[in-house]
Amino acid sequence: MQIIYSHLGQIYSILCAIIWAFAIILFKKSGETVHPIALNLFKNIIAIILFYLTMVIFGYQLFRPAPLQQYLIFAISGILGMAIADTLFFMCLNQIGAGLLAIVSCLHSPFIITLSFLFLHETMTIVQIFGVILIIFAVLLTMRIKHGEHLSRSKLLLGILWGILSIATTAVGVVIIKPYLNKVPLLWAIEIRLIAGFISLFIITIFLPIRNQIFSSLKTIRGLGYSISGTVVGTYLALLIWLAGMKYTSASIASALNQTSSVFVFIFAALILKEKITLLRTFAIILSIAGVFLVFLG
Repeated sequence: MQIIYSHLGQIYSILCAIIWAFAIILFKKSGETVHPIALNLFKNIIAIILFYLTMVIFGYQLFRPAPLQQYLIFAISGILGMAIADTLFFMCLNQIGAGLLAIVSCLHSPFIITLSFLFLHETMTIVQIFGVILIIFAVLLTMRIKHGEHLSRSKLLLGILWGILSIATTAVGVVIIKPYLNKVPLLWAIEIRLIAGFISLFIITIFLPIRNQIFSSLKTIRGLGYSISGTVVGTYLALLIWLAGMKYTSASIASALNQTSSVFVFIFAALILKEKITLLRTFAIILSIAGVFLVFLG
């Protein structure tokens, strides 16, 4: 039991990887009919309700006595991660598919580690640096992967750019709250991030010229079903377990183990979404995961 407890953060991080991988498949199916902004707003408001009910059950207060600085830092993290990063993530997913996204997502670990090194004073070894190089090389390989006639090279590169920006924004949002995670209730931290993300994105959306088109995309029953299931699995369960992993181990280790989700996404995309498994894709995913584990071992 003591061994399990001492590795609780690592266990949470791997479990999160599996759950999140399946959620990506659900979100990909939802994205076929639901606009990325609408999907993000929808999953945030549903998650807000679910987490608030969880807080009530366990006796947590939403407006707990805390310094204004804590509220602000978690709100900023929510705007970066739940509003901006998640919208870019859905845009990338719709554009390049789950299989290629799995490769691009491996950049999450290098971004987290670099920011942790710069701002949290976590160390980087030669092995970790080599792992980061392997991941970057794997992402560069995705630019050479043929993705069907419906997606031009320029659109592929745009989708990859959205993915990279999403990962970078998420990493910043995580690193700025890492020093505070051990000082606040986990459910409270999640709820504040979700509320800030939803409010900021909703305000932006109502000023967009295509706001009616965005909101009307939620009316599709088929897409709504995938949106609900993706939210429960990906935003509720995965987010809870993800932050728990961040809370009980270092940001570098948690992010490296989280990255194993790329393998599961790659497999689920082939089995469920029928995305092609090519030699180059397989080599890229192997290379990226090898880089992740070098980062972890380092």
